[in-house]
Amino acid sequence: MSKVALVVEFEIKPAHRKAFEEIIRFHAKRTRETEEGCVQFDVLIPQNDDNKVFLFECYRDAAAFETHGKSPLLVETRGKYKDMIENRRITVCSAD
Repeated sequence: MSKVALVVEFEIKPAHRKAFEEIIRFHAKRTRETEEGCVQFDVLIPQNDDNKVFLFECYRDAAAFETHGKSPLLVETRGKYKDMIENRRITVCSAD
């Protein structure tokens, strides 16, 4: 079975940059700690673009990815940041 990897690109409203980073770093940490199927979850901060934040997530398989998608933590996190972002783009990939 292939792993499932995500690349998530956020465009952040400038006034909310710091708060968004705190929320998303906590989410990444909790996901790594509580979801057995999470292989990797990194928050990437571009060095020359203050309005973007990227996530790289990798899950053991499609079932682990599906479990993450139904996670109460994910629902809670999205509720916290929904007014802080201009846009979010998610690319789902197969990873070997």
